[in-house]
Amino acid sequence: MTTNPTLADLTTRAATARNAPTYGHDALITCDRLVRIFTTDGIEVQALQGLDLLVRDGELMALVGASGSGKSTLMNILAGLDTPTAGAARVADHDLLAMTPKDRLAYRRRTVGFVWQQTARNLLPYLTAAQNITLPMQLATRTTRKARKAQTERALELLELLDIADCRDRHPNQMSGGQQQRVAIAVALANSPAVLLADEPTGELDSHTAEQIFAAFRTANEHLGTTIVIVTHDQAVASEVRRTVAIRDGRTSTEVLRRSEVDATTGHETVVAREYAMLDRAGRLQLPAEYTETLGMRDRVALELEPDHIGVWPDDSDRA
Repeated sequence: MTTNPTLADLTTRAATARNAPTYGHDALITCDRLVRIFTTDGIEVQALQGLDLLVRDGELMALVGASGSGKSTLMNILAGLDTPTAGAARVADHDLLAMTPKDRLAYRRRTVGFVWQQTARNLLPYLTAAQNITLPMQLATRTTRKARKAQTERALELLELLDIADCRDRHPNQMSGGQQQRVAIAVALANSPAVLLADEPTGELDSHTAEQIFAAFRTANEHLGTTIVIVTHDQAVASEVRRTVAIRDGRTSTEVLRRSEVDATTGHETVVAREYAMLDRAGRLQLPAEYTETLGMRDRVALELEPDHIGVWPDDSDRA
């Protein structure tokens, strides 16, 4: 038999919560109640509605969601291409709401790398693969003879790491779509960014080539330690990462965590996935639609606080 917590228990828990570390203090990326409002023809559209998100240093994770859910808006904010309307956002100790235009330019050059979906958008057509990779380094630092040599060596190292060393002297029109995207990843990694962001990087590629692109992201994550956030509709890509966060209606809604388990009898390793609902900073919870529809939940639900969990029940007040 369980008993409801006493007032003293609740008071103690509240005091503990107040003394907890600042939200996101140990995360590389922190979004706290992030809001982005666009105004078009006098009509306001809330692309982000109090979104919360934490990404740890060294993570390789995916963001998924329907068109219009807010995921691309979030990526543009994290990339320094857009500014939030309200809330807080920090990336590698950079306050994205407080940066000057000069700070923002330096941030985009040194702190984040970005890979677009359109392969043609990532590379300059009149430069070779090696030249495309060295260009961001030349823009970020003063170019001397010694620096140029180091930049060339860095470009060749990245081409080798991503298994496209043979593309060194090729122009984009001499490479396949998959090769172009791997060169684009190398360009994004050129200045050793803390975070690599990719918006639908496999959207224009077939499934086999998409696997190669994801392998390149994994290589960058494992060998360089780069934190990588990928926006994708590709469930094959989303299922390959340890953590997938779904965005719905401008807020994080659910999160899937995957972990490896070894069968003690056979020794075979399997990946076990578990889905969690996200509880935001305001205490809001987005229950999966298939759950609420199955139980006929709408408008309001009944809550019951237990010592170790909260019960959520369909509204039965009409039957009282």
